[in-house]
Amino acid sequence: MNDSLILEVADLEVDVLTGIYSEETGKPQPLRITIQARYDIADRYDPDTPLEASKNYMDLKFAASEGLPKDVHFKLIEAVADHICESLFVQDKRVQAITVKIIKLAIAEANEKIGITMHRERPAD
Repeated sequence: MNDSLILEVADLEVDVLTGIYSEETGKPQPLRITIQARYDIADRYDPDTPLEASKNYMDLKFAASEGLPKDVHFKLIEAVADHICESLFVQDKRVQAITVKIIKLAIAEANEKIGITMHRERPAD
């Protein structure tokens, strides 16, 4: 069995320019984003293990918030998820796989969760 470590940032609410319908375009809409990143694990984590032996979970939060371009309109939330995945793969070669779940909050009528989950493995070099 291969060991791995999964970092997660869950339920981050971010306003993003996205949508294809006229009522969605031109203004940001709220998305709830959860990211899981699986990456190479250290042989051991001692009490004094430095952060460099892990992945800073703030990198995940940044990729789904300030790391998203504010002046780009993403027609599909799939494109938002792709942008997050690419950002994290570029940031750290230890990241093996990323799962991004995006819920479109503005279209819920009865607190249902409407959205997508995208899983990407690191592309082969």
